[in-house]
Amino acid sequence: MRTNHEIDYFIKGEEMQFVEIELDPQETAIAESGAFMYMDDGIQMETIFGDGSQQQQGFMGKLWSAGKRLLTGESLFMTAFTHTGFGKARVAFASPYPGKIIPIDLQQYNGKIICQKDSFLCAAKGVSVGIEFQRKLGTGLFGGEGFIMQKLEGDGMAFCHAGGHVMSRKLNHGEVLRVDTGCIVAYTQDVDYDIQFVGGIKNTLFGGEGVFFATLKGPGEVWLQTLPISRLASRILAYGTTQRKEEGGILGGLGNILDGDGR
Repeated sequence: MRTNHEIDYFIKGEEMQFVEIELDPQETAIAESGAFMYMDDGIQMETIFGDGSQQQQGFMGKLWSAGKRLLTGESLFMTAFTHTGFGKARVAFASPYPGKIIPIDLQQYNGKIICQKDSFLCAAKGVSVGIEFQRKLGTGLFGGEGFIMQKLEGDGMAFCHAGGHVMSRKLNHGEVLRVDTGCIVAYTQDVDYDIQFVGGIKNTLFGGEGVFFATLKGPGEVWLQTLPISRLASRILAYGTTQRKEEGGILGGLGNILDGDGR
């Protein structure tokens, strides 16, 4: 028996996906501020402290629960969408950048998933969106996500988004996968997350892949993305603020004109 609201969903789109959630009367979905796309008549929108999963707490308890979200870079508030009419109604939430939406049934993963700080999109009411501290010093300092990540707890559906293509990988007991730190989207609670030095002076100075790997040790399941938003942002920034290698020559100037940059 689920204690969280039980919702149906449809993921639509290719490069810029959105998830459409179907609500029965009195069912509720929660979402990050800014994720809303559209909703049917009969759905009521309400801004709440935190994720609304602990209604029994007093005001200070809710404020503390919401305040912890600031540590993950999220807003104090979330938005709840409740179907107050009859029949079925739908509400949709869109991913903020090109990539894929990952549906995760927390009931199938012992009620807990750990994910990167900005990956949570929406969930069924009752799912708790909290913080997960990295217990190892090296992981917190060099893991790419710092000491604090998000944790999703409950037995309902949760939806994360990631950049580019997303793959899942099941790790057997003791199996180790070495990953670029920015490519980790989420992993189950039994996976051991650590950091490993790349090693080798040439790899460190000229490899261009960073100084550390993330090591994920099974058993468990991990979700990886091909295009971390930090990598995309750095490439765009580099393209907009640096000159081409051949820009000083005639061909470089011609290339800029053809690209529309004739300054």
